Amino acid sequence: MELSLSRLGLGCAQLGNLYHAISDETAAATVRRAWDEGVRYFDTAPHYGLGLSETRLGAVLRAFPRDEYVLSTKVGRVLEPNPDGARALDDQGFAVPAAYRRRWDFSRDGVLRSLEDSLVRLGLDRVDVVYVHDPDDHFDEALRGAFPALRELREQGVIGAFGAGMNQAPMLGEFVRRTDLDVVLVAGRYTLLDQPALDELLPLCADRDVAVVAGGVFNGGILATAEPGRVYDYAEAPPELVERAARIAAICARHGVELPEAALALPMAHPAVASVVVGAHDPEQVSVNARRARAVVPPEMWTELVAEGLLRADVVLAEGVS
Repeated sequence: MELSLSRLGLGCAQLGNLYHAISDETAAATVRRAWDEGVRYFDTAPHYGLGLSETRLGAVLRAFPRDEYVLSTKVGRVLEPNPDGARALDDQGFAVPAAYRRRWDFSRDGVLRSLEDSLVRLGLDRVDVVYVHDPDDHFDEALRGAFPALRELREQGVIGAFGAGMNQAPMLGEFVRRTDLDVVLVAGRYTLLDQPALDELLPLCADRDVAVVAGGVFNGGILATAEPGRVYDYAEAPPELVERAARIAAICARHGVELPEAALALPMAHPAVASVVVGAHDPEQVSVNARRARAVVPPEMWTELVAEGLLRADVVLAEGVS
């Protein structure tokens, strides 16, 4: 499938109350603002808020022409009722009642059930892309069950494309080699601070015409502000990483670029990257990210970052700089 993704996509974990609750009205306004800013790719998952993200996203997208946007969701975690947890909060980072429990399931039946449940929550008759979500500890099951099931659904025209979404690059590379997937979503592994996706994944995807969606480009928050934050990949950032981010930020500032602008521009410059997905917890944050994504980054800034040893020399840089 020729994936037609907007260069900037909306990652919808925050619509599932990631870290803190937002209202239904704020969630809806966030999606509508993304549409107004030209976003036409939306990524969600059952994992995000125990289905809340899918429910909120679908409620808004149903008002837009179905053929004008691309929607992806994920399989691998089946949601099951958890009556005993309804009065407790979810323990995986989402501010929602634990009324459901997640059960890992990468079997064919698990994939079919998960997708059917997602369509009910979304209130839509189809999704365009389905990712196998975080199969780090389930490699063989995903290879035997989930991927063949998704290939079958693609051949039947039920979905347009399938792939895998993970926070690591090596296993994604294995899936690219061993399956005929269409797209990978790699989170946090091609950023200003961390570029292991360059070792193998990005060249392999470019060679095999597999689209890449880059997520986690702010590495959990440290790259999300002009002055580096203190959170890296969901944990407190070590001092040496904060210091390195500060050095990068200083070079960016000398070239009139904010750190998060550079964080978005780097993956967008790679020819294998079809889209960069960024989350938002309110409409203003969507607009800020859209502005950042439009920023012009001078080639000399990349050259200086490489010269200072702050960026790998083999990155694919904008404007033909190498």
